[in-house]
Amino acid sequence: MKYALVTGGSRGIGRAICLRLAAIGYPIIINYASNKDAAVETKKLVEEKGVQAELLQFDVASSTEVENALESWKNSHPEDYIAVLVNNAGIRQDNVMVFMEDSQWSSVLDISLNGFFYVTRKLLKDMLSKRFGRIVNIVSLSGLKGLPGQTNYSAAKAAVIGATKALAQEVATRKITVNAVAPGFIATDMTQDLNEAELKKTIPVGRFGTPEEVAAAVGFLASDQASYITGDVISINGGLYT
Repeated sequence: MKYALVTGGSRGIGRAICLRLAAIGYPIIINYASNKDAAVETKKLVEEKGVQAELLQFDVASSTEVENALESWKNSHPEDYIAVLVNNAGIRQDNVMVFMEDSQWSSVLDISLNGFFYVTRKLLKDMLSKRFGRIVNIVSLSGLKGLPGQTNYSAAKAAVIGATKALAQEVATRKITVNAVAPGFIATDMTQDLNEAELKKTIPVGRFGTPEEVAAAVGFLASDQASYITGDVISINGGLYT
């Protein structure tokens, strides 16, 4: 059986992606780091669609936790493999660089960039041997354009974009696609501290996006219809930056 794993899948964009992938028939593995209540709620919503869901707790920034959790899952599912991976886990620790702490720099890069590396590396072997895989990395407008106060976040997401393009070329002959989705301002817990009323004036469509709009693009990239798309970055930002 082919499973889909969504890192940081307990809420916000991650939850919407879990539900979208469930709608196209994938059993879902919901990764979370600490918010078990939110992960349980996501699991319930997926199961309400008649699709199997499992919780898998690990910190994507820890190579040991990633290795142990995914190896344990594999041992308990000897006939199955994770065919769809969505690297969604990420955090913001905004600050202008002159005042940025070491921890603000390292924690953002550890989760977005190192997390992408640890999880993807672990799952690639099965995808390569099965000759099928879909990897979708959630990046950001910040990684394309750069945003002041987000030097750490912009660096992390830009690095994942570069890795997406390189990895796509490495694995294309094995029918594995690697793409990225770059949301702009999306209405989630992660953006609730932003001044939406002011920011939406800068967005051509005049509003923040929804998690479901991001999830729709991820669902398409995970589908068979997107088998000829790889190494690409799809922007979902209401025309803010193209």
